[in-house]
Amino acid sequence: MQVLMAFITGLIFGLGLILSGMTDPAKVIGFLDIAGAWNPSLMFVMGGAILIAAIAFRFAKTRPKALLGDVMRLPTARQIDRRLVLGGLAFGGGWGLAGYCPGPALASLAIGGGKPLIFVVAMLAGMAIFEIQDRRSSAHKRKAV
Repeated sequence: MQVLMAFITGLIFGLGLILSGMTDPAKVIGFLDIAGAWNPSLMFVMGGAILIAAIAFRFAKTRPKALLGDVMRLPTARQIDRRLVLGGLAFGGGWGLAGYCPGPALASLAIGGGKPLIFVVAMLAGMAIFEIQDRRSSAHKRKAV
């Protein structure tokens, strides 16, 4: 049941990204080009997403368990640290350079084309490099203690 719900949720999310134009790098880059030919349409997409997420998180906080019975795991971190800032800068830089972020890039794979595939391969390589670095860093910290 969880796999089916994950599939349906991902399908709805992907369709939303495609219908809203988030899978079009030119539209995303136009949104980020504030000093040039600025396209504010994605601001409404983001506003809608924030509104829906705020309602969903508010609902989730009132429940002891998820709808499918799993333990409710909501984010608890509230600190802004170096890792968060550097990760945000890397994410924003990559989004601005390529016009894709992870969700739209994966949804774009369904449409086809080489650019989303190159982005997804690069994204997976970056995730693997991070995982290797994070494991090394954690092992180094354990040895130091």
